[in-house]
Amino acid sequence: MMITPSLSLLHLHSSFLCCTIKPFSSSKTIIQPKPASYPRIRALDLDQNTVVAITVGVVSVAVGIGVPVFYETQIDNASKRDNTQPCFPCNGSGAQKCRFCLGTGNVTVELGGEEREVSRCINCDAAGSLTCTTCQGSGIQPRYLDRREFKDDD
Repeated sequence: MMITPSLSLLHLHSSFLCCTIKPFSSSKTIIQPKPASYPRIRALDLDQNTVVAITVGVVSVAVGIGVPVFYETQIDNASKRDNTQPCFPCNGSGAQKCRFCLGTGNVTVELGGEEREVSRCINCDAAGSLTCTTCQGSGIQPRYLDRREFKDDD
């Protein structure tokens, strides 16, 4: 024996409407006026794309704040330690061999045939070496951020 609910006892509910919908019953012919309010949309209905977008936004803000803070703490920690690493280009000597005269102080120019002209190197002023541009002659390899020169052009 199956019991079926009558249509007059059945109430339909929608989350978008403010009131319960009653089905039309043939036994009653009462016409109810429409409610004065508009359909409402629930504010906390979040789909997967909205959750992902909010998560990406929060992570982006965290990374945007975290990375500069991390670098600042690393710079502060590095400045407290002594730097004893020798400079790579000059091997710790503070001077680099002149690339024009190859350390001789003289430049040889072939004029043609067997003629050659030997003159003083104007790049190193006949010294054969120049001050290392990486360590500025100190012989110690500068830290990464110490090599950058920050200028305010305003």
